[in-house]
Amino acid sequence: MEIVIKLGQFLMSLSLLIVLHELGHFVPAKLFKTRVEKFYLFFDIKYSLFKKTIGGTEYGIGWLPLGGYVKISGMIDESMDKEQMALPPQPWEFRSKPAWQRLIIMLGGVTVNFILAFIIYIGMTFAYGELYISNSDIKDGVWITNPVIEKSGIKTGDKIIAVDGVKIDRFNEINEKVLLGKEVIVERDGAEQKVNLPVDFINQLMNGKKISVVELRLPFIVSGIDENSVNKNSIQQKDIITSFNGLPVQYADQVVEAVKELKGKTVPAIIKRDNQEIAVSIVVNDSAKMGVYYASKLPLDNLEKLGLYPIRKQSYGFFESFPVGIERGKDQLVGYWKQLQMIFTPSTGAYKGVGGFKAIFDIFPAYWSWEAFWSITALLSIMLGVMNLLPIPALDGGHVMFLLYEIISRRKPSDKFMENAQMVGFVLLISLLLFANGNDIYKAIVGK
Repeated sequence: MEIVIKLGQFLMSLSLLIVLHELGHFVPAKLFKTRVEKFYLFFDIKYSLFKKTIGGTEYGIGWLPLGGYVKISGMIDESMDKEQMALPPQPWEFRSKPAWQRLIIMLGGVTVNFILAFIIYIGMTFAYGELYISNSDIKDGVWITNPVIEKSGIKTGDKIIAVDGVKIDRFNEINEKVLLGKEVIVERDGAEQKVNLPVDFINQLMNGKKISVVELRLPFIVSGIDENSVNKNSIQQKDIITSFNGLPVQYADQVVEAVKELKGKTVPAIIKRDNQEIAVSIVVNDSAKMGVYYASKLPLDNLEKLGLYPIRKQSYGFFESFPVGIERGKDQLVGYWKQLQMIFTPSTGAYKGVGGFKAIFDIFPAYWSWEAFWSITALLSIMLGVMNLLPIPALDGGHVMFLLYEIISRRKPSDKFMENAQMVGFVLLISLLLFANGNDIYKAIVGK
C-alpha cells in the first residue's frame, strides 16, 4: 500500500507540473495566433493512451511518463519536422512571428513554474504556518553521527551559529546551509570557532555511508531490543536510560560514546519508566554492542512533551503570508541554484549525488500528507524551471539563448543551424538523463 501512495503522489505531482509548464507555452502561443498542433501529458511514442482533437489541437496522454510537450507549427523542436520547415512560412507558424513574441512563448513554461512555486509557498504559509525549533533553544549543541562531518571539524556539542556569514535562526535550516556552505561558525566551550569545509565536502559525503549533517541531541529512548542479548523483562521499549556505568546521562550520544570503552563488560544502568527509576544491568559484547537501540528521531510534539526542545509556531494572516511565502520561495530558488553550481564544479564531487526519477520518487513519503505533497511539488517546480532555463539547445533556455541573439544582432540563425543545435542538445539531454538514472541504479546496487 505504501508504494501505491508514493506512486500516486509522484504521478500526481509530475502530471500537474508538466501540464502547467506546457500550458505556459500554449496560452501565449494561442494569444499570438500561433497554431498548436499537439498538447500532450507524457510522450506518445508510436501510440497514445488517450487523444482528442479540439479546435485544431490534438490533446492527449502518452504512455511514457518522462515529460510532456506542445508541438507548435513552424518551430524546430524535438519532433525535427523537416518537411514542414521546408515549406514556405505561413502566418500562423512560430517562425513567422516577431522575435519578442517567440521569446514570450518560450519563456512561458518556466514563468509558470516559478509562479506556481511561489503561489504554493504562499498558500502553505497561510494554511499551515511554520513549526520550528529555534536555534537558540539548542542549549547543548548538536549531535554529529557522520564521521565526514566530524572530520571536517564540527563536533557533537557544538552550537552552529552561522554559515558563510549568515546567522542560523532555526534548527531546520542547518543541514541545507552546511551542505551548501564553505565556512561554519560554531560555539564550543563558550568560545566561537571557525570551521572551513573542504572543497570536496560533498564528494566525501557521497563516498560515506551517511548523508546527514547534524541531528538533535536526544535522550536514549529504547526503540528496539535484541532479545538474544538483553532480558526483555528488564528493559522495555520507551524506557529512557538516565544513568550509565555510574554516571548520569542526558543524551543518547553520551551512552554511545561510553559503550566504546566498555567492550565485554556488564554495565550498571538506571532507566526511567512511567516516572519510576529502575536499576538494570546491560551486557556490552566484544563488538561494543549492547543489544538495545535508541530512537534517532522523534515527532515534534514528543520533543516538547519530553521537555527537550520548545516547539515554536508562527501563524500568518492572508496578507502576511505573501512576503513570507515569497521569501521562502526565493530561498529555495537560491539554494537550488547553488546546488547546480556545485554539481557543475567537478572538484566538489556533488555530481555523484545527482538522481533521476527514482530519486524524485523517493522524496515522497509513504503516507499521504498534503503538506508534504505541496512542499515537494513547489520544490520540483523550481527545479523544473531552473533546469529548463539552462542554455542547452532542445531546452527552453536554448531557444531563449538563440532568440536573444536574434534580437540583439538582428540576425536569425538558419534553420539548418537550428536543426543541428537541436540534435546536439537532444544528445546532451539523453546523456544527462542516462547519467542521472544511472546514478540511481548504481546507488541501489551498492546500497548508498
